[in-house]
Amino acid sequence: MTAPAQPASGAAEDWLAALRFDDQGLIPAIAQDAKTGTVLMMAWMNADAVRETVRTGRAVYYSRSRARLWRKGEESGHVQQVHDIRLDCDGDVLLLKITQIGGIACHTGRERCFYRSLDLDGDAPAWTVQDPVLKDPDTIYGHSHAHPHPGGH
Repeated sequence: MTAPAQPASGAAEDWLAALRFDDQGLIPAIAQDAKTGTVLMMAWMNADAVRETVRTGRAVYYSRSRARLWRKGEESGHVQQVHDIRLDCDGDVLLLKITQIGGIACHTGRERCFYRSLDLDGDAPAWTVQDPVLKDPDTIYGHSHAHPHPGGH
């Protein structure tokens, strides 16, 4: 995605009016690897996050826990370069086709946040970890990672 220069308001933001934000001013955004199609993560965006993503070509989300913009990779260095932004048929979900710099999208140190699958073969359904930790979160963030994701998604 080439990041076009966008004027701050007016007719140039008609594209933004097509987005249906929820009552908190947020829209879910799914990050998908542009080459493999792997769904890496889901996070929230507000209008400012969407504008900043379009302006810079780098994924910017809205951190609900911090109540501020969260530039993916600001702590970890695992930046997402955005190549394409898609809007679903209802206008209420974004799909970002990205390149994940460093190969780690999840705060757990894994390639993707969707690393568990529901195993239905046993006596009762159970979540099974499918993807390995590629890098220890303490090494990535420099502190204990017992708290929720820094992005609050």
